[in-house]
Amino acid sequence: METQVFQVALIFGAAFAAGMINSVAGGGTLVSFPTLLWLGRDPIIANATNAIALWPGSLAGMLGFRRELAGSRRWMILLGAPSFAGGLVGAVLLLFTPSETFSAIVPYLILFATLLFMAGEPINRWLRRSKGESADSNIEPGRAWWVGAAAFQFFVAVYGGYFGAGIGIMMLAALSLLGLSDIHQMNGLKNFFALAINGVAAAYFIWSGAVRWDDAIVMAAGAIAGGYGGAGLARKLGRRFVRRAVIAIGLAMALSLLLRR
Repeated sequence: METQVFQVALIFGAAFAAGMINSVAGGGTLVSFPTLLWLGRDPIIANATNAIALWPGSLAGMLGFRRELAGSRRWMILLGAPSFAGGLVGAVLLLFTPSETFSAIVPYLILFATLLFMAGEPINRWLRRSKGESADSNIEPGRAWWVGAAAFQFFVAVYGGYFGAGIGIMMLAALSLLGLSDIHQMNGLKNFFALAINGVAAAYFIWSGAVRWDDAIVMAAGAIAGGYGGAGLARKLGRRFVRRAVIAIGLAMALSLLLRR
């Protein structure tokens, strides 16, 4: 009984931290997902459960930038389709991967996601310098750019449906190369595409019975509480502190999981 209470408290705490981190910096998956692994959950079930529990955060993020999405319908349609398709492909690939195989590659996925997260701040600074956060117009991409962007978005979505951490950085970079200049519009589109990717993956995980609902409910409650109530604490600690904490946790988790093999 005490062990069960401890696990529930730990899962809630990890999800609370993930919700808090996502509200100011992103990268909360690097806290919540490894926690489930440390509690002995099957890695595939843990990944699917984590995706379900944190999915509401993508919806909240998109709604937060709904004004910036007002003139982005063309982008949403053209890149939304490969987002849905890739997310479903990634989710199917995950459930077709043997648990032993996925367990073996998880440390490398966490390390890769952590490195992407580390690159996020320099990429955002570059985006702001090269495009200008307050620019009035976007560069119109040609047909070849659209085809390349759709293909890139599909593969990002496959990774997102399969694992997911770090896809925001990839999408921001791609949108910049396509000529978008408004960082707020780019964040809104990023959150919309993440919602599509995570939504279709979550639906497939639910349909396949790959979700551990007792964990998912506790995590969802923790993530919501962290996103709302924890944001103030995170802001007091500072964005830089939170980012450094996420990076440290991600690297530590990747290293510890590698040493456990």
